[in-house]
Amino acid sequence: MEVKSKDLWVFIETKEDGSAKKVGLELLSPGKDMAGKQGGNLAAIIIGNHVTPAIEAVSAHGADKIIVVEGEEYQNYSTDAYTAVIEQLVKKYGPTSMLIGATNNGRDLGPRIACRLKTGLTADCTSLDIDEQTGNVAWTRPAFGGNLMATIMCPDHRPQLGTVRPGVFKMPDEAISHAEIIRENIHIPKSDIRTQILELIKEMDAETIDLEGAQIIVSGGRGVKGPEGFAPIKALAEVLGATVGASRAAVDAGWISHPHQVGQTGKTVGPKLYIACGISGAIQHLAGMSSSDVVIAINKDPDAPIFGVADYGIVGDLFEVLPVLTEEIRKAKA
Repeated sequence: MEVKSKDLWVFIETKEDGSAKKVGLELLSPGKDMAGKQGGNLAAIIIGNHVTPAIEAVSAHGADKIIVVEGEEYQNYSTDAYTAVIEQLVKKYGPTSMLIGATNNGRDLGPRIACRLKTGLTADCTSLDIDEQTGNVAWTRPAFGGNLMATIMCPDHRPQLGTVRPGVFKMPDEAISHAEIIRENIHIPKSDIRTQILELIKEMDAETIDLEGAQIIVSGGRGVKGPEGFAPIKALAEVLGATVGASRAAVDAGWISHPHQVGQTGKTVGPKLYIACGISGAIQHLAGMSSSDVVIAINKDPDAPIFGVADYGIVGDLFEVLPVLTEEIRKAKA
C-alpha cells in the first residue's frame, strides 16, 4: 500500500452507548510517543453509531486527529463492515502504522485488515517502540508459550499493524481538547454484511469482574490448594476494596472462573497494587501483571520467581499470613 503520511493510527473500539473502550484510550499514550518519533500525527479511528462520548474522550486524551465513521450498520461490531471501512480509510490516507486493542473484536479485525492490505500483523503485543533510523515499529510479544519475549519488525510493507493487550499501558492524562475531527461518509450495504447478532448472552462473572480497570488486585495461584483456598484471598480483597484475580493453574484446576485469570492467556493488568498469593511466578503470569505499580508476593518458597519482580515479599504460608494481614488492615481502617 502507498504510504501518504507518517501518521500513526489508533483504532478506538466503542461500546453500545457510543463511549470508548478503555484499551483504545490506553493506546493513545504509546501512540503519541511513537507518532512523534515517526515524525507524524496521532490519529484516532472511531467507527460506530452515536459516538459523541468516544470523540470527546479521545480528544481529551491527546489525539491530534479523529477520523469518524458513523452509521446504524456500525451499532454492533461486524467483521465485514469494520474491515471494509478501515480498508477504505487506509487507502485514502495512507498511514504508516496502526495500533488495535487485543480484545475479542480487535483480534478478529486485525488479521482481516492485514490480509486486505497485504501487510504484516504482530498480535498480542506487550511492549512497543520505534526504530528511529528506519521508522519501523518494534513490536514485542510473548513467544514459545510465553517462555521468551520476541521483538518483531515489518520492514517491507505498510501500514505496520499490531494488536496490543489491554492494561499494558496507562491511559494518558486529560488535556485541553485540540483534535481535528474528520467525518467520513462511508456506508456499507446490508448485503455486504454477512452476519448479524441475534442475541447477546452476557456472562455474569465477566460483566462484574473488571480486572483491567482494577486499582488493587489480590490473586491466588496453585498454592491456594483448592476452591476453598480462595476464601482468605476474597476476605483480603473485600477489606482492601480489591478485585480477585487468579493464575492459570488455579483456573485450569476449576477452582475459580476464567474471568479472574491474569496472564498471557487471561487479562493483562496494571493496578496500583498487585498482591500475588501462592503464585510461583511463571513467565506467562508475569507477562500479564508486570506493569503493576507495586507488587507484593506471598509464597512459602523463598526461591519462587515471583520474588524477582516483587517490590515486597513475604516468605510464609498464605493461610497463616493472609488472615493476620486482613485483620491488621481491618483494624487500621477502623
